[in-house]
Amino acid sequence: MADATTAARDRIDRALALLERRLNELKAMPVVADDDLFAVPLSSAGLAADKARIAELEAAGQEASRALAQAAEAVRAVLSEGAD
Repeated sequence: MADATTAARDRIDRALALLERRLNELKAMPVVADDDLFAVPLSSAGLAADKARIAELEAAGQEASRALAQAAEAVRAVLSEGAD
C-alpha cells in the first residue's frame, strides 16, 4: 500500500511541478499592459503570440489535470484496498 501511495504522490508532485514550470515560463514572457495609454497597439504577430501563449497555458492545464486525475484514481484504489 505504501508503494502505491508513494507512486500516486510522485505523480501528483510531477504534475504540479510541470504546471508550475509552464506557468512560470508563460509569466516570464513580456506582455504589454492593457491599461498603458502609450502602449503600441498589438500587431497581428502580437495577437498570434498571445493566442499561442493562451493555447500553451490551456494545454499545460489539461495535461496537469489528466495527471492529477490519474493520481487521484491511484489514491482511490489504494484507499479501497485498505478498506477491504
